[in-house]
Amino acid sequence: MKPFIFDARNGIHIIDLSKTLSQLEAACGFLADTVSKGGKVLFVGTKKQAQQAVKETAKESGQFYVTERWLGGTLTNFATIKRSIARLKQIEKMEADGSINKYVKQEQSMIRREAARLVKFFEGIRSMEKLPGAMFVVDIKREHNAVAEARRLKIPLVAVVDTNCDPDLITYPVAGNDDAIRSVRVILATIGQTITQAQAEYEAKYARRKSAEEAAKQTAAQPAEAAPLLEVSPAPIEAGISAVQ
Repeated sequence: MKPFIFDARNGIHIIDLSKTLSQLEAACGFLADTVSKGGKVLFVGTKKQAQQAVKETAKESGQFYVTERWLGGTLTNFATIKRSIARLKQIEKMEADGSINKYVKQEQSMIRREAARLVKFFEGIRSMEKLPGAMFVVDIKREHNAVAEARRLKIPLVAVVDTNCDPDLITYPVAGNDDAIRSVRVILATIGQTITQAQAEYEAKYARRKSAEEAAKQTAAQPAEAAPLLEVSPAPIEAGISAVQ
């Protein structure tokens, strides 16, 4: 982290904010490009002071999030995670149609506790059908398992990187204090705004493409107009009959 440190005073390293700004701009550019092409971002921040800010930013920008404990294999064993999410949806359907009442009270209680646990860990990724296009992490030392899984699957990483971290692990590091909630919120606000704008552009582009495809289908479905019949003047025919006679 030495290139990103401005000075050290009383044993405290001060980050060079000019470097932070240029890194943040590069990270925003990458995330905007990813989302505008239809990719999704997975936000990860399980430390107590960052949980709420991470969740809010992800939900406002329509992205995925993990703010509880990172479960091993969330990315590398995604098929198992999808089965757990399917189980959660099944229990919710049982609650909705009343079929849960077929079980005795003790079993109902066990099923509801299972659902509560699944919601706690998978609420932020329940609609994630495939691996994300990028991942944003707060505190890469704490989230080292998440970082390792993303690196293994070659998922680009954007992260707030403090002075006690290794920026070489991250595709787009943003030097910043990952312990100060104000610092984290400023970075999240900027990134959230960028992603929201890119998401809106992608949705508008998708809607236009969908509309054009529907118009093309309707045009193809319409029957072709019949060609006009060739009009033949009776005069030459009459002349021919007279000549024969």
